[in-house]
Formats: sequence, C-alpha cells, structure tokens
Amino acid sequence: MKRCIPGFFLLVCLCLSVKAQQISPVEGSWVGTLAVSGIKLRLVTHIHTEANGYKATLDSPDQGAKDIPIDIVTFQNDSLTLIMNRLGAVYKGLYRKDSVLIQGLFTQNGHSFPLVMQKSEKGITVNRPQLPVRPFPYKEEDVVYENPSTHTKLAGTLTLPQTGTAFPVVILISGSGPQDRDETLFAHKPFLVLADYLTKQGFAVLRVDDRGVGKSTGSFSTATSADFAEDVKAGIAYLKTRKEINPQKIGLIGHSEGGMIAPMVASKSPDVAFIVLMAGPGITGEQILRTQAITFYKKMGASDSEIKTILELSDAVDKLAESNSTDKQKRKEGIVQLIKDKAAGISDSRKKQLEITEDAFLQSVELAQSPWMKYFIHFDPIPVLKQVRIPVLAINGSKDVQVLADNNLKGIETALKQGGNKKYQVQKLEGLNHLFQKADSGFPGEYGTIEQTIDPTALTAIGDWLKKVAGK
Repeated sequence: MKRCIPGFFLLVCLCLSVKAQQISPVEGSWVGTLAVSGIKLRLVTHIHTEANGYKATLDSPDQGAKDIPIDIVTFQNDSLTLIMNRLGAVYKGLYRKDSVLIQGLFTQNGHSFPLVMQKSEKGITVNRPQLPVRPFPYKEEDVVYENPSTHTKLAGTLTLPQTGTAFPVVILISGSGPQDRDETLFAHKPFLVLADYLTKQGFAVLRVDDRGVGKSTGSFSTATSADFAEDVKAGIAYLKTRKEINPQKIGLIGHSEGGMIAPMVASKSPDVAFIVLMAGPGITGEQILRTQAITFYKKMGASDSEIKTILELSDAVDKLAESNSTDKQKRKEGIVQLIKDKAAGISDSRKKQLEITEDAFLQSVELAQSPWMKYFIHFDPIPVLKQVRIPVLAINGSKDVQVLADNNLKGIETALKQGGNKKYQVQKLEGLNHLFQKADSGFPGEYGTIEQTIDPTALTAIGDWLKKVAGK
C-alpha cells in the first residue's frame, strides 16, 4: 500500500541541456543524497561539455532510473542552477573549489531540501545480490492471455520446474501502484526473486504485468482492486488450459494490495486451493491510511497534539472535498481557511515542515478522487476473509510501517476464525519491513539502500508452508 500523506512524493529522473562555458569545473559526475519526508534518494548528475553547451543526465539509482531529461542548467560565478519544469523543481548550488563539492538547496512545490553533491569518478553502483542470473535451472516462458470481460491482454512470465508434470502453481499479485511482473521497486525485483525461489522448490509460478503496464494492455489509472481481481481470475482460467499444471493446486500469493485481492478472488472462485497474504490488510483501507499517517508523522518528529490537529484537519478537508467536488476554487479557498482555523497554534515554519500546506492538501484531495482510492478507502477485508475456507498463510514484518503487523494480522486471524476456517497460519517475522527486507527503521527511505530484496526467513516461511499444503 502506498501512504496517503499530503505532500509525499518520490523523485523521478532528469536529463539536462544547457549553454556552457568551454572549460567548466562542474564537468563530470556528482553524487548527492536527497532526504524527503524520511526517504533518502541518492542522485548522480553527469555533466558533459559540448561545443554548444552542456549535456547532462541525472540518475536515481535507488529507484532504478537513469538518463532522464531536465530543462535548463546555468553555471556562472561558481553558482549552478538546475531548472526542472516538469517537476516544478529547482536546484541552486554553490561550487566550492576548496572541497570540490556543490552545496545548495533542492526546491519543489514550495519545499526546500539541502542537497550537497560531491564529485565522483565511479558514481554509485546498486548491488542487488539476490537477483537470479540466467541461465536458470528451470523453464521460463513469456505468456499472454485475455481478460474476456474487458478484452485486456495480460502479459507475464510462467516458470516451470525442469522436469515433472502436474505442478502446483501460484499466481503472484502485486501491491498498489502500476507494477510490472517483477514488482520492480528501487532496482529490487521481489517477484523475480520469489518466483525463482519457489520454482526451484518444485512450484510453477505465474507473474504478470499489471493492466496498462509493460506488455499488458488496458488502463491502469481507471482500475480498482475489483478490476485487478478479475485479471487474476483470467490468470486462473489460463493456467487451467496448461497441461503442465495441476488444476487442483492453483494458489495465490498477494503482496500488500495483492493480499487484499487474493481473498477477494478465493472467496468467489472454487478453483483457488490456497492463498498466501504478504503484508495483506486486516482492517479497512481508511484505517490503514490513518495508521500510516500517524506512524509517518511521528517519524517526522510531530508531537501528539500536532498529529491530532493534522488528523482533524484531514477529516475536515475530506468533508469539504465531498461537498465541493466540482468547484475547485471554492475547495481551494476552503482548505486555506481550514488550515488557518484548525492549525492556528502551529507556526508557519512548522506547518511547512509537517507539510500542512494548501498544495499538500490539494494533492491529497486529488488523489482521493481516483477510482482506486475511493474503492480502497471503503474496502473492508473482514467480510471477505470470513468467506475463505481454504488454507491461508498470513505473514507480516514486525517493522512494516505501511501495513502495521499487529493490527492487520489480528484482523485477518479474527476474521478467518469467525468464518470457521481452521486451516490458517498467521506469522509475524521479526525485523522485516513492508518489502520483507531485514530493516533498521522500516521506513520507505531504507528500501532502496538495503541490498537484500527478500529476507530468507520470509522465503522459507512461504516455501515450507506451500510444501505442506500443496507440495507433491
């Protein structure tokens, strides 16, 4: 799940073109780290001098992004300016000859963050030691099938053990946001690592690009979790046509939002034999967003009274947005007045630090208008989980700050028990975050800096349980 906190954003990559002096001390590669809302992003700017100006690119290696365009760069009197129109961002820095670094501020949407860039010949290498390398000791096949209800073409990868027949199989269901078949995030590929591990354990694995992502057709932006559930059903129908698959042993593994979708499908489809919920929700979407907000604001150093004010303000903004769904000007004026009234005891500088701003709440309101968010906020997993009678494994990391382990695992277990399901296992994995990495704080800022993609304890927990319920 992705948190719904005003002002939260991740950088995208940039590419620059500018007029340059013939000889420039800023030519070369520059490395810096941008800290935004508890997230640390390492940036590498490559600047090259050409006859008519500069050519430069900026990489965000922790996001697996390289060589993307910026608009304007100027360098005069030791002052470097980067203007990024599409991001609404500007970087202004001072080149320091004595220490060979550029020290300045990165500003976006009225928020400024220190950014020091130091010259580097090597740049940054992102190490992901768990990523499997071809040739694989199993079969790998690109597949395409259709969701007949929407005529969406879904493209993915099916891996099969090298020998044998009638394999048990799992479909991997990704978390929120447009995800490719590997669930790529910060140069990590969790679903590739998981598929590799399980296929070596004797399971077939199907992982798929979300609709509108990669090689899959359709629209992601207009889809809800219910639509993604239909795509999963199409995957089940496809697997039933494959002679290598045991149709009695088709299971689902869902991560985050995928852990919400898996029970939705299993409660309706007799073809699903077992499910694994990785950081799946056991409380409503609205409750998840609220617990996320409290956790993140505490990380930002907010006091209990400040958090109380922010939550009350958020509730008031939500009501305002519902009553002014079409008149954006009235909504904007109303938000300004609400901030003035309800956050009167918080200084302007502190408001800026905590992102209690007009722009931040307007962005939050826009996000809340999307079909996906409307569906998610009102979704309650409890009635769905009560209908699931097949074996269920629910795991969560103790340091997950996006889907908190204790209240969500408790909700899942309570619902399964109330529904009469006696074939379930609930497990909290110590020290793991939302991506099931071994973590320090558990906050998203660590995701890209941790080399590990999935901790072996999580892989083993899933693999051992699957062998018990579906192994040959």
